[in-house]
Amino acid sequence: MTGESHSLEGKVAVVTGAARGIGLEIAARLAEAGVRTALVDVISAAAQEAATQLLRERYAVLALTADVSSRTQVQAMVKTVMDAWGRVDILVNNAGICPLTPLDEITEEEWNRVLAVNLHGPFLCSQAVAPIMRQQRAGKIINIASSAGQMGGVAVGPHYSASKAGILGLTKSLARILAPDIQVNTVAPGPTESEMSRAFSAETTANLLRQIPLRRLGNPPDVAAAVLFLASAAADYITGQTLSVNGGLVMP
Repeated sequence: MTGESHSLEGKVAVVTGAARGIGLEIAARLAEAGVRTALVDVISAAAQEAATQLLRERYAVLALTADVSSRTQVQAMVKTVMDAWGRVDILVNNAGICPLTPLDEITEEEWNRVLAVNLHGPFLCSQAVAPIMRQQRAGKIINIASSAGQMGGVAVGPHYSASKAGILGLTKSLARILAPDIQVNTVAPGPTESEMSRAFSAETTANLLRQIPLRRLGNPPDVAAAVLFLASAAADYITGQTLSVNGGLVMP
């Protein structure tokens, strides 16, 4: 097959948590590939700033504000995308939060908020775009999980690990329910250079690096490359799978 057959040119993507870090890198790579891309974030100014960066490159992007844990806001966000571009081909459920709170200090409110954003959010977004993709008879849903969901968190809390483990199950369930028209997969990054990893202590970072065979943290382009592969026609026969991008930290 030629590379052209895997082109994403002209497709429409929704990327949540797209204002910075991994989400912004994914959105930028999709836009660079010719995808009309909605950058969704809970912080309106941050979403607009990120979109402005990409608009300078003459990419077709749209800044949208939504709390993915709110059904009303998610539905409004998807309607705006449909009003603008008339379709949704790719959904990347990237939005997530990770408070580094010790176990005995995690409140019920914090536990519920992490699960609401990290697990309920991807469910709501997937539920909102599924009828559109089914009508199109094509679509890709790509969830961003974490090695913490595969092995338990090395440097993160149990609420984060539980939410990301839930993503793995959600992916398999949606892949079965939405087949054959929609492929649903997960990318599970290991520790990645981000605001979160920069909050780790030097001792925690050194401990992580000792456990990673490739001896470095991941970076946003590593994750974005995996997402672009799963979004492309090259991955049309892949569904219900988890693509681990972790330098060998977890080998399922």
